[in-house]
This record gives sequence, structure tokens and C-alpha cells, in this order.
Amino acid sequence: MTADASPAAPPRDKNVMTGSGAILASLEKLGVTDVFGLPGGAIMPFYDELMASTTIRHILVRHEQGAGHAAEGYAAASGRVGVAIATSGPGATNLVTAIADAYMDSVPLLAITGQVFSTSMGTDAFQEVDIVGITMPITKHSILVKRAEDVPAALASAYHIASTGRPGPVLVDITKDAQQGQMTFHWPPKLDLPGYRPVTKAHGKQITAAAELMFESQRPVLYVGGGVVRAGAHKELLKLADRTGLPVVTTLMARGAFPDSHPHHLGMPGMHGTVPAVLALQESDLIVALGARFDDRVTGKVAEFAPDAKVVHVDIDPAEIGKIKHADVPIVGDLKDVLPELLDAYESVAKKAKPDTAEWWTRLNQLKANYPLGYTDDPDDGLLAPQTVIERIGQLSGPEAIYAAGVGQHQMWAAQFIKYERPNAWLNSGGAGTMGYSVPAAMGAKVAQPDRLVWAIDGDGCFQMTNQELATCTINDIPIKVAVINNSSLGMVRQWQSLFYDGRHSFTDLDTGHTKVGEQTRMIPDFVKLAEAYGALGIRVTKPEEIDPAIKLAIETNDRPVVIDFIVSRDAMVWPMVPQGVGNSQVQYARDLAPTWEEE
Repeated sequence: MTADASPAAPPRDKNVMTGSGAILASLEKLGVTDVFGLPGGAIMPFYDELMASTTIRHILVRHEQGAGHAAEGYAAASGRVGVAIATSGPGATNLVTAIADAYMDSVPLLAITGQVFSTSMGTDAFQEVDIVGITMPITKHSILVKRAEDVPAALASAYHIASTGRPGPVLVDITKDAQQGQMTFHWPPKLDLPGYRPVTKAHGKQITAAAELMFESQRPVLYVGGGVVRAGAHKELLKLADRTGLPVVTTLMARGAFPDSHPHHLGMPGMHGTVPAVLALQESDLIVALGARFDDRVTGKVAEFAPDAKVVHVDIDPAEIGKIKHADVPIVGDLKDVLPELLDAYESVAKKAKPDTAEWWTRLNQLKANYPLGYTDDPDDGLLAPQTVIERIGQLSGPEAIYAAGVGQHQMWAAQFIKYERPNAWLNSGGAGTMGYSVPAAMGAKVAQPDRLVWAIDGDGCFQMTNQELATCTINDIPIKVAVINNSSLGMVRQWQSLFYDGRHSFTDLDTGHTKVGEQTRMIPDFVKLAEAYGALGIRVTKPEEIDPAIKLAIETNDRPVVIDFIVSRDAMVWPMVPQGVGNSQVQYARDLAPTWEEE
């Protein structure tokens, strides 16, 4: 070595990195390939690392709520954990609605937020918000990270909690100094989750007791909730229904968990469910609840719900069992494991004799024949029937497509008139009822399932809450199709005002397609022009003969998003209907039945 030569530098330890580098490395180790987010000051160190990633695609949204709903749609369509990223303060609070939505509907969601420097916390620093405290009631767990070395364990724990047991959202809030600090990366980290032990294996005695009740009952019903979809237990459910011969109802969150075409399927129960599904539960002597939580929209007045029924309640979350309706046989476990065991136990018991449910099926088939779903396809105002539009979207797109709905009348019609044959084809905000869910959820679903046709079925009210994500779709080559069911009003609220408030339509008119000013129809905004401004194809449909060509054009257009503005009758109502605060026996079927109930 010459006298002026420098000694060789020691090899750099590739595992030494910043906390931000550890966030990226952790996400890559967890198998995350797509994230939705919007940068800001407190999360900027991570975004600087993310820019160099070759394995993670970042979708830059136009609003953090869009990131959250997109992550939800991604998760619901694929079964994988959806990831949403935001900065501190308003960035984090803009995620709250989507986090609450995911919590209500058991969607596996990882929310990562930046936080101000740990030394500034508690000082009302710029864009400081206690997002961990805010989200504690609406997450499975919320974690605050103040040290770089704690990043891998926090993210690994969050991912594990979000995706196991009853799925749900987990928030990880990471201070800016934790992102900038140095640490040595080790994987996998040791997880310290005291008390978190989801039960997946059911108790054998409870399984046997449930099978015996199923065998002994004369009027049994399988009441299927969204837990079947989340558990991926649709094949096990189909086998159970085929072998036992039991009728099946699927809740709003479970549409597609059991094929609509199956002869055992009675439809969707609840406030706007089919008459056979509603009355089957009401008249049953045994309800086998599978991943369902006896939501108030299903039960109606709880004291009058299924008065003669015993209840077998299967759920992975013990907190749900007995919460609303007493469970004669409570079973805690993963439905994918429980359903085969339940079928085996049933077939063992049923060797004695075959249960006689012929009279029950006679009653159910009579209800199916007498009370089919239907609607008036030629409204008096000469505008489109919204049910026709939605039904044709389903018929022309088929069961392999994905349908993400907003919230309101169009949501109920999409649940009623599109035929679902597989799980993860129907995405909606069931528990929280979040307007604005549809467009970003469809965007997330298309990222997760790029080869599938994806529809956002939205109302003109919902669409105006998150339609800015059309820009995200155009720029990122995410060609979703948006059907705006435009009745120029907040339709479901208007329906209730028509029924319960003597037709006083207080502040529900939106002026998006029905209001006449002179000879012109006022459209504020004009959805076709709005679509074009966002780089999407905009189409307006006002006549029945235009419906099919517009849908077909949308399906064939894959170089950009498509928005179809369907001008529909504002007087169309969702039927059947069980009014709030009454028992399910008072289900109203025909539109000419004057309501005789009173609200609670």
C-alpha cells in the first residue's frame, strides 16, 4: 500500500437504515404491493423512501378519505390487507370515516399516519392531532411509534391484527423523528401481543348441540352474514346447504356468499329484503346465524324478531354472540373450520332419520311465488326506472364483474336486482352507511383485480362527495365504470320524507337533472362535462332505448374511466320495506299500501 493510499472503508451494513426505510422494508416483507395515500409534512420522510421502491405501487389520491375507501375496496375485492397512508392532523382525520367504515364491516385495513416530532406532542403543534386517541373506538388496535427501532414490530403487529380473527382496521401513527432516526432492521420482529389470541377452533360439544337442533327443527334457516365472505367460507357454506337442504338468506354484507341462482336461496333479509327472506327468519323455529351480527336493519324491532326461534350463533368474535339476540348454542370459531365440522356432526345425527321440512319448504316456495322482487318499469314522469338501469348493468356485465355501490336507494336496488354468484363481487358500506364510498372503493377494487370489470353504482348525492378520485383513475390508468343513478335528490331521505313526513321534502333536492329553469333543465353540476374535465368518457342516458348501448360502450371503453349519467325517476321507491321501529311481520310489499306504522 502506498503512503498516500486511504484505508478501505468498512462494508456498509445494509440493515442499518432510517425509520422511514424500515417502514418501506416492513411493508415489502409483509407482501404489500399497492398503497393509497397523500403526502404531507409529517409523513414526508417515508415518502422520500417510497419514491425509490420497485415493488410497491403508490396511488396518489386526491383526498385521504379516498385513500381509505380505496384501501377498503382493494381489501374487499381481494381478501388482502388494504393500506392507506396520510400525514398528521387533517390528513389523519380525513381517514377517520374510512377507518370507521372498515371497522363496522370487518375490512382488513392498515392505516399509516405521520405524526409531529415526539418532542412537540402535547404542545398543539402545527397539524398535531391525537389520531391514536381519536381512532381507538373504531380500530382493532391503534399504535403510536416514537422510536425508529420500534417500526418493524409495530407494522408486523398491525398487519397481523388486521388480517386475523375478525378482520378490521389497525392504525400505526409514526412520529417524524421516529421516521428520521437510525435503526438496525431485523425481520421478522418479535410480536408482543398479550391477550390477542383469536379463537378459530370451535368446541366439539357445541358443534354437536347445534347439529342436533338443526336435525330436530321443523322451520330452520341459515342466516348468512358478511363473516362468511371474510372467512372465505363460501364453498363450505354451499356444501352445508346442499347436504342439509336448509334454506339460506344472505344479508347485505353477504351478497354473493351463496349463489342467487341456488334454489335454497331466499334472498336478502332486512329493511329492504325480500319477503321470503324476511318472513322465513320471522317464522322460523331455528336460526343458524353464520358470521352475522343481528343488525337492527335485519331484526327490525328486536323484541318481536323471530319469537319462536332458537338460535345457533357462529362467529369468530365472541363479543357478537348474544349481544343482540340470545344464543341457545354459542359457537366461537372460524367459519372455514366450523362449517365442515358442523356438516359432519349433522350427518352423523341425521343417520337416524331424515328431517321432515316439506311443510316448511311449501310455505317458503309459496312466498317466493307470491312475492317476487319487482318494480314499475314505466314511471309516470316518463323518466328511466332506476331498477331497470341497475338490472341491465348486472345482466350485461355478468357475475364475474365487481359492483361497488354508494349508500341509499341505488345501494338497495343494486343489492336486489343484480344477481350475485360469487363472493367479493359486491362491495358496499353496510354498517356505517358511508356516502362517497363507491368511486374510491371501485378504484381500489380495480387495482386489486385489474382483469375484472368494475362498476361504481352511485347516486348523484354520493357521487359528489368523492368524484375527485376520477382524476386519480385517469392518471393511473384505472378504467372503472361509474353509473350515476341521478334522481336529482337525496333519494332515500326523500323516500322517508314521502312516507313519514307527509311529503315534505326538506332540503333533499340536488338540482342535478330535474329542475327546470325556463326551457332548460338545470344540471349543477353537469356530470357529463365533469367526467370530461377529469379525462373520463361522459355519457348521458334519458331514454330506455339508450340504456343498453351506453352500458355496452362503457364496458368496451378501457383506455379511461367512464361516467354514465342515468336520469331516473325521482319518485321511485325501494320496496319491500320494513319501517324502522316495527317488527318484521309488518313488511310492506306493494307501493299502494299506505303506511300504518309510527316511528319509535
